[in-house]
Amino acid sequence: MHVFYTPDIQARNELPEEEAAHAVRVLRLQAGDEVTLTDGKGNFYRAEISTATHKRCLVNIVETQPQEPLWSGHLHIAMAPTKNMDRTEWFAEKATEIGFDELTFLNCRFSERKVIKTERIAKILVSAIKQSLKARLPRLNEMTDFNKFITRPFAGQKFIAHCYEGEKPLLKDVVRKGEDALVLIGPEGDFSEEEVKKAIENGFTPISLGKARLRTETAALVACHILNLQNQ
Repeated sequence: MHVFYTPDIQARNELPEEEAAHAVRVLRLQAGDEVTLTDGKGNFYRAEISTATHKRCLVNIVETQPQEPLWSGHLHIAMAPTKNMDRTEWFAEKATEIGFDELTFLNCRFSERKVIKTERIAKILVSAIKQSLKARLPRLNEMTDFNKFITRPFAGQKFIAHCYEGEKPLLKDVVRKGEDALVLIGPEGDFSEEEVKKAIENGFTPISLGKARLRTETAALVACHILNLQNQ
């Protein structure tokens, strides 16, 4: 099944330039071929190519197929990007395959990467929803200062995963099905003690992801998986 990302398909019956190039030049699709489209907003479309040229690919919508959400609640992961961008990109791909709703990058006290270009991550998210046959594209946010982020309103459950000693229940035991949930994941050097204190003061609950000490991207993926499974 060939799936193409067409966010504006309800306004324009045409594949975006990059998707059109892949359809026509790489896959050699022609007029009359049937394709599956997703708008990333909860819909699949069964469509037929009407025109395929060197630069353009026009389609006719045959059937609109609204998709029910695959999990309940709004699942949000906020993480400090890793120094090695390959690891952050790996997380973005795998988390999208598992399923979540929103990703924010945090600039923390001990962050080794203070700047991140989200264009590459955005392409990975699109590729991952097509590969895993998901009709909803996760929202991607730019790098945000940790102290500003934790003061923003959030109506759901708020958690922070850190490595300091103290009472920390397992995330799987405290997340409540059907409610929005946000988990903070720190950088390789962890959150600072002051950041943990401020997060708690702003309503975040410290949690554990298990007995093993995890890399940043692994911890973020474990948190994503737990949230997803608990909301099936």
